[in-house]
Amino acid sequence: MSRDPTAPERRRLMLDSVRDYLEQLAEEGLEGLPATATTRAAASQAAAVAPKPAAVATPALASDGVSSCTAAASPPRPAPAPIELLSRYPGLEKTATLEELSAFIGDCKRCKLAPLRTHLVFGVGNPHSDLMFVGEAPGADEDARGEPFVGRAGQLLTDIIERGMGLKRADVYICNVIKCRPPDNRNPEPDEVAACEPFLMRQIDLVRPRAIVALGTFAVQALLKVKTPISRLRGNWQEVRGVKLMPTFHPAYLLRSPGEKRWVWQDIQEVMKLLGIEIPARGGAR
Repeated sequence: MSRDPTAPERRRLMLDSVRDYLEQLAEEGLEGLPATATTRAAASQAAAVAPKPAAVATPALASDGVSSCTAAASPPRPAPAPIELLSRYPGLEKTATLEELSAFIGDCKRCKLAPLRTHLVFGVGNPHSDLMFVGEAPGADEDARGEPFVGRAGQLLTDIIERGMGLKRADVYICNVIKCRPPDNRNPEPDEVAACEPFLMRQIDLVRPRAIVALGTFAVQALLKVKTPISRLRGNWQEVRGVKLMPTFHPAYLLRSPGEKRWVWQDIQEVMKLLGIEIPARGGAR
C-alpha cells in the first residue's frame, strides 16, 4: 500500500488548529476540557475541516529569551469599516471631541447590558495621544469605578506603559470595545458589539493615534472582523480605519501565563519603534 505523501502535512495542520483553539480557550480563562470521547471526536472533526492558516513566521528565541520575529506572510487584511457605520446613530459623525462623543452616548440604553451596569466605562487618557490601547469590556473593578483597566490586569497594563515604555498612563488613551460590563465577565455578544462599535470607531477617529495596541483575542477579532486566533495575529501589524494596529495578548492572560510576557514585550517594542520611543537596554513588562 502506497503512503499518502500529504499525511504529515495534514497531521501538522490538525495539531496547529487544536493548539490554537486551546490557546484561545486559555486566554479566555478556561484551563481545560474533559477528555471524553465526544470532545475528542469534536476536536478531531473541527481540526479536519479547519482551513489552512495563513503563513506566519515562528518566532526564534534569542539568547536573552526575547524572540525576534520576521513574518513570512501576514494574515489577510480585513475589509475597512463601512462608511455607513457612524450613520447608525444620526449626529454621531458631528461629534468633534471626546467630550462631545461622551455626551452623545449619554446614559446609553442601546443594548441589553444597560440595566446591568453600575457605570458606563467610556475611556481615559490623553485625547490626542499617539498611542491607544483597546481592550475587550469592563470587568467588575472597571464597572465600579467607571474607568477602564483598573483591576489587576489594569495594573499590569500600567506597568507595561510606565515601566516598559517609559511613558505615563495619562500619556496614552485607553478604552474597550464595549462600554458596559457583561454579566459574569462573559464575552460580549454580537448585538452588544454592534451597539457599541460606532462609538469605538468614533473614538479612534477623534483621538487619531499613530498606533493602536489591541489587547486579547476578543478585541483583536472585533476590530479586525476576523476569527483568526490571537496566537496567529500577535506580532503582525494590521490596520483599522487607517491606523496601524498591533495585536497582542491581554494582560489578564499574562497574569495566568506569565511566561508569555516576553511575546508582549516583543510586540510593544515594535510599537515603540514605530512611535520613535527609545527601547531601554533592559526592560519590559515584569
